[in-house]
Amino acid sequence: MEHRMTAAELQAFLARDFGQVAEDFVVERSDAAGLCLRLRVDERHLRPGGTVSGPAMFGLADVAMYLAILARIGPVALAVTTNCAIDFMRKPAAGRDLLAEARVLKLGRALAVGDVMIFSDGVEAPVARAGLTYSIPPT
Repeated sequence: MEHRMTAAELQAFLARDFGQVAEDFVVERSDAAGLCLRLRVDERHLRPGGTVSGPAMFGLADVAMYLAILARIGPVALAVTTNCAIDFMRKPAAGRDLLAEARVLKLGRALAVGDVMIFSDGVEAPVARAGLTYSIPPT
């Protein structure tokens, strides 16, 4: 289960299998520590008041954890989220992309558990934290 996908391979997987959202995301890093995923914040990601919406941040956390798991197990398109809890801690900085730092805490045969910290690009304090569980289909 320790197959490694590089950042470029993960980006190509997104483009091939999730073309409807692939342009929103850039895999910045994938290594033993985890994965960093950038959300290219656009007007459609904002809510009234000009801040990034909760659903956009949830999507970022979900995609980041999904890719962090795939980086470890290979391109398993049918791995699915079974649970996610997200805490929104502060308003994202205006006019900045968001970065998600994802790490896999436990990788089993059937389930993977991880966490994601979300930051405004260039800002040290996190804007959100998510804990996610994924179901991995049998091989």
